Amino acid sequence: MGKSTGFMEFKREKVQENVPLERISSWNEYTRKLTDEKLQTQGARCMDCGTPFCHMGIEIRGTAAGCPINNVIPEWNDLVYKGQWEEALKRLHMTNNFPEFTGRVCPAPCEGSCTLAITDPAVAIKSIERTIIDKGFDNGWVTPRIPQIRSGYKIAVVGSGPAGLAAADQLNQMGHSVTVFERSDRFGGLLMYGIPNMKLEKEVVERRVNLLSLEGIQFIANTEVGNDITKEQLQHQYDAVILCTGAQKQRTLHMEGNDAGNIHLAMEYLTDVTKSLLESNFEDKKALNVEGKDVIVIGGGDTGADCVATALRQNCRSVYQFGKHPQQATTRTEDTMWPKDPNVYTLDYAYAEADAKFGRDPREYCIQTTKIVKDAHGNVKELHTIQMEKILGEDGFHYFKELPGTEKVWPAQHVFVAIGFEGAEKETPKHFGVELTNNRIRASIKDYETSVPSVFAAGDARRGQSLVVWAIKEGRAVAASVHYYLQEQAKKF
Repeated sequence: MGKSTGFMEFKREKVQENVPLERISSWNEYTRKLTDEKLQTQGARCMDCGTPFCHMGIEIRGTAAGCPINNVIPEWNDLVYKGQWEEALKRLHMTNNFPEFTGRVCPAPCEGSCTLAITDPAVAIKSIERTIIDKGFDNGWVTPRIPQIRSGYKIAVVGSGPAGLAAADQLNQMGHSVTVFERSDRFGGLLMYGIPNMKLEKEVVERRVNLLSLEGIQFIANTEVGNDITKEQLQHQYDAVILCTGAQKQRTLHMEGNDAGNIHLAMEYLTDVTKSLLESNFEDKKALNVEGKDVIVIGGGDTGADCVATALRQNCRSVYQFGKHPQQATTRTEDTMWPKDPNVYTLDYAYAEADAKFGRDPREYCIQTTKIVKDAHGNVKELHTIQMEKILGEDGFHYFKELPGTEKVWPAQHVFVAIGFEGAEKETPKHFGVELTNNRIRASIKDYETSVPSVFAAGDARRGQSLVVWAIKEGRAVAASVHYYLQEQAKKF
């Protein structure tokens, strides 16, 4: 694949980024495309390795290794190297319903499993993927695929996140009639309101939803199952129902002072800001604004990073992000040996922006908030913390030990809680009567059917909080299971 000696001749080029200190004044995407010529050179770096681990798509001890949707990466790398972009798009769409999403927001476990990554920087797979699909839309190669024959079966998909959209797309192309129900005012779920505009512009999401609509999928917004429509109505009108409601129940703080004002769940903050941006470019003043305030984000993950980037664009006075784990190593460790995702220290987009503005990485490691102090009005005034040490116990498990003498007080007028998700919100599963396990809808990975016949589940609602690419994989898989279920039902009559 690619040029046989390309990996020795050419260096990896990162996707182009706007200058951090300049881009925080904009809500547009912060990345820019490489030229076609540069991308062809990057495609030439693909090694033609005997076993392309980049698309094996498995988990090793809970860490992703390779592309979960099994993208045939070496094939489209080779086609890009040869300048055959339209053919590369066809290969990409064989396995990925929405490469314009994954090419922007996926952490690219495929690159961590690239054989070249054993000794050198990996092939720029994510940049190539995004450019292929963007060129497809720009050149009119992506057009509505309208099924010529309809099966007569109808399927309801509850939730329009990446899993729900992928399931709807697959089933629609199989000839079934699909209706997607969304309780929010816009479609896309996590893609629309969970990921800020500077990482994924919402026109990109709306463009794909509009295309799916032209292909025959019906979309119904502002409709909550259990309130606006009942399970009885859905089960009467549709031959199968798929629950793709996500894992949206956020974890909350449990400590002294957690009832103070101006403590916000991260997703509520990100959602309100995106809604105000889309509705009025912030003219409606409905979004929480932290301009001139000291901000602390509790939680060291990507959602917390998005809160940091959002606060910077609102011109906060200061921002810190607290995480309980130590700083990652700069190179692979024994715990993340290839082909697992390396999980190494990087200065992600939000952190590069904070560094440019304040001269420091906003992350604080191995830190524990011990209490929250209120001001005279009941709002958060400051956070008290202590540093911790991560140690390995005699039983083989890791523990965190507080370090006396490291106590510190941090001023804060706004705190964003980004400590993860407990699982699926229980209202919809309870309404359908489906069983839950560890706050996730119980459905076998074999057939994705819940404890209620003809009701299926997929995505974060089934597997727990995960990546967009895993949601797409689950959406494709549940669609195949529903198609098989309908075929088996037809045999009974």
